[in-house]
Amino acid sequence: MTAKRMIGVDVGGTFTDIFSLDLRSGAASVAKVPTSRPDQSAGFLDGIRHEAPDMGEITTVVHGTTAGTNALLERKGARTGVITTAGFRDVLEMRRRDRPRTWGLRGDFTPVVPRDLRREVPERTRADGTVETPVDLDAVRSAAAELRAAGCEAVVVLFVNAFANPENEAAAVTVLRAAWHNDHVAASSEILPEIREFERFSTTALNGYLQPEVAGYLARLETALVEGGFGGEFMIVQSNGGVMSVDTARRLPVRTALSGPAAGVIAAGYIAESAGFSNVITGDMGGTSFDVSLIANGESVLSPQTAIDFGLVIRTPMIEIATIGAGGGSIGSVDAGGLLQIGPESAGSDPGPVAYGRGNDRPTVTDANIVLGRIDAAWPLGDGLGQLDVDAARAAIETHVGQPLGLSAMDAAEAIIRVANSHMAGAIRLVSIERGFDPERFVFMPFGGGGALHAGAMIEEVGLGRALVPRYPGVTSAMGCVIADMRQDFVQTIGALAAEIDTSALAAQMQDHLDQGHRVLDAAGTEFAAREVRFEMDMAYLGQTHTVAVPLEVRVTEGRVAPLTQDALKTAFEATYRGIYGRLLAGSAIRVLNLRSTVIGKRPKFDLSSLAPAAAASVETAARGTRPVYAGGAWREAAVFDRLALPVGAQIEGPAVLEQPDATIFVEPWLAASVDAHGNILIERKEGAAR
Repeated sequence: MTAKRMIGVDVGGTFTDIFSLDLRSGAASVAKVPTSRPDQSAGFLDGIRHEAPDMGEITTVVHGTTAGTNALLERKGARTGVITTAGFRDVLEMRRRDRPRTWGLRGDFTPVVPRDLRREVPERTRADGTVETPVDLDAVRSAAAELRAAGCEAVVVLFVNAFANPENEAAAVTVLRAAWHNDHVAASSEILPEIREFERFSTTALNGYLQPEVAGYLARLETALVEGGFGGEFMIVQSNGGVMSVDTARRLPVRTALSGPAAGVIAAGYIAESAGFSNVITGDMGGTSFDVSLIANGESVLSPQTAIDFGLVIRTPMIEIATIGAGGGSIGSVDAGGLLQIGPESAGSDPGPVAYGRGNDRPTVTDANIVLGRIDAAWPLGDGLGQLDVDAARAAIETHVGQPLGLSAMDAAEAIIRVANSHMAGAIRLVSIERGFDPERFVFMPFGGGGALHAGAMIEEVGLGRALVPRYPGVTSAMGCVIADMRQDFVQTIGALAAEIDTSALAAQMQDHLDQGHRVLDAAGTEFAAREVRFEMDMAYLGQTHTVAVPLEVRVTEGRVAPLTQDALKTAFEATYRGIYGRLLAGSAIRVLNLRSTVIGKRPKFDLSSLAPAAAASVETAARGTRPVYAGGAWREAAVFDRLALPVGAQIEGPAVLEQPDATIFVEPWLAASVDAHGNILIERKEGAAR
């Protein structure tokens, strides 16, 4: 009988990672293939075929994509037109009157939709939802014709106060969809029916900007999968850590921003919980970036909005991730002031580090790790790289870093690692110490192809308690694709005082969100282990600008939402507000701004014990001898092991190098490592060890 497989695919800047799970035996296998450029779909399919040559045996493919994020960062989205309310043409450009450098008086910003592609039409809806001026549909038709003639692939409708009443936007969109030459038409009330016009306008405009690019990419993937014999479900990871159908991703591509890193955080949380840790700081080091996130008490931190780049604001729930340009491919250089800099420029997968021999002559973090002996040049990550050129990497480091700084090649290589470590430590402090979390109470989970090479340095520099390296660190984000639940988020502005709110109307809005969410889950054709619904309110005291997210205890019986009382809303708000600020503002009225609803389909989780080392594994069979490693300004003889062959309970003293096909772990001289019941590597300080 044909085996059934579930495949997770994460496309990074350097490698495309594959995690394949046999649903019958629970066995897992992994692969890394170079990311293809400019069309990432080729590498995507190569990776799947590597693990499942017969695509007919695959039941589900879940994809964490960077297509949308890259299109935004590189400004390679579609030519998009905007039709907006008369007088609001420049909202996208005015933003919140912020600037790219806090202390600078100057700064440039170019919106993704230039001014000549933004058209105004007569219409007006008041903030209370009253239609003061019906939309001029002839003006909409005329604007659409002009935008089509200007070569626009997508068009979005951005009417002020459409969150309060979408009537004018709906009428305009109906006309546009009848006249436009493709399906790339959307209204702000469909994408984000929430108060505050800039965030709503920006999110909708970016959604339109991404739609042709992301929809085309997903269509190519779908076609190739079907032609290869795949007949299962194809799903996409969202930036909130859940998954969605391809149809939803086509309609809401803005929700795919940071989708790959989000999948990694989901996997990290699940792995850490299984290992007995509820407080985790994740560090995903790929070829281009280092992505950091924090999980406290088993819960990922969700941010209501983020800026992918300056001025490109997306307001949709996202796992909070801090990203810096400190990946394995980040280039080391000495600036005009004589300071060593790492990144943000990256060699990526093409041409890649100097040691790859593909034309790059500037040293990267990976080159430094190779020269220091931490990466075996004869056993590189990924398929098809062959023997790495250590001499070329050493020469590049000496030329571009050593000579300008007066250092030997080895000290220059270690300097590159130290500066990269300093940048990474800063990102970890940003999500922990600067937000009131004690890093010593957290376990650091490094993943990505390069994260585990720097785990010890993070323990030392930040003061983390220990590090937990997952069984397959290089493909953790791909594993997260397999683990993630299906999730749908909804928002609706309410805009009423808590003491005056119509609780029946509020319950009806909750019911509408719940019904929409269940319809999406039903349409996915997936068997869920359970379904969960969450409701929360954005609330504040009257006159306050900033709101607090207030979780609501809502009773749902046989699919029907029971109304809350006004007293229940007040009690929930005061409990949350007191917990954050330590006091209440007695006598002040309470305002309800937005309702947020989440419907989650819990997907069955696989047993991580299936990843544990085989019973016959032993330290002796895992040993690969020793090799010299440069650390702390001196050469040291490090024991080398096949990480995947180490048995449960194995104890390894540093210095040591643990190698596997998708990652390398460096255990520094002052650290010790052990293997837990799931095959994870726990790295801790040696008793009384001095660095």
